[in-house]
Amino acid sequence: MKKTLQLILALLILSNFVQAQEMSFEEYNPPSTLKVPEHPVTRAKFPFVDIHSHQGGINQERIDALISEMDEINMGIMVNLSGRGFGRGDSNTQQEYIKSMMQEFKTHAPGRFMVFTNINFAGIGDENWSRIAVKELEEDVAAGAVGLKIYKSLGFSVKDTQGNRVPVDHPALDPVWAKAGELGIPVIIHSADPAQFWEPMDANNERWLELKLNPNRKRSDTDPVPFEQIMEEQHHVFAKHPKTTFINAHMGWMANDLDKAGAHLDKYPNVNFGIGAVIAEFGRQPKRANAFFTKYQDRLLFGKDAYNKEEFYTYFRVLETEDEYFPYYKKYHAFWAMYGLGLPDEVLKKVYYKNALRIVPGMDKTLFPD
Repeated sequence: MKKTLQLILALLILSNFVQAQEMSFEEYNPPSTLKVPEHPVTRAKFPFVDIHSHQGGINQERIDALISEMDEINMGIMVNLSGRGFGRGDSNTQQEYIKSMMQEFKTHAPGRFMVFTNINFAGIGDENWSRIAVKELEEDVAAGAVGLKIYKSLGFSVKDTQGNRVPVDHPALDPVWAKAGELGIPVIIHSADPAQFWEPMDANNERWLELKLNPNRKRSDTDPVPFEQIMEEQHHVFAKHPKTTFINAHMGWMANDLDKAGAHLDKYPNVNFGIGAVIAEFGRQPKRANAFFTKYQDRLLFGKDAYNKEEFYTYFRVLETEDEYFPYYKKYHAFWAMYGLGLPDEVLKKVYYKNALRIVPGMDKTLFPD
């Protein structure tokens, strides 16, 4: 009997050990035992412009809630890149959508929100498409839009009237890029996704966990085309339209290669970088990133992308402090820890608001210190 109980106990211990060994990578997320000075930041040191946000369903209640949170974290101006309500009807309906949104902002929170419009790609390939797109851009700017946002669907899923993929540098778009330059508004453009989405989903892929959790993000050279091809198309647009100011969203997926990112800015003086959704790349190379921000301090704009008040805290801490080894807020974006860049005040001011005030027309400068 005693030997039987001992055997059962041994089997239970072994079972628990095996279960522990079978814990998944997603589950393994131990808190750090490292004891270092901590300086969490829940409010930016200076007022900032969020150049990359998306807001829908705008009404007084939503605006009031946003203003309350914006004041908490010291956000001076939020730029809503989702200006047109595509999928809500014909062109006239979309025009009314953007006008209604801007009127709500103007009525309930004057100066605190700016709106970028978007392109309706329906019918591209038709001989009249460019003329109509330019006309709609002019009308939206006249109604108060201060920029143009291009989604990654261009180069991915946008099809012409013949069912062909529309490349980022499609000739039909040239009049639109040129008109943005004439109107003095910036174009913020998101092309492709991280290059790792095109790589084999194996133990060597840094984005393995993200792809496991979001399998729809996996790409290939035929879905739709190679990563390099999409980015070359984007860069061709920058070269063809030097009089138009572009903001390359997500740093054009070069935040993990700052030599490449610097060469990009050197080559295209009309291009700036938005840092939304790539803060984790800076947080793992603080010395290198500090040097990059210092050298290109006039070409970088603060932005976050998907709005979440608490996630801004990590951005502030990475940019402002010299803290060591603190967690990022999404393990599947970065399973590594963050380190602070400790940027000087003048660089912070440029990234937080000065560059945006220079590039985006119509912003209320009185919301910022100097």
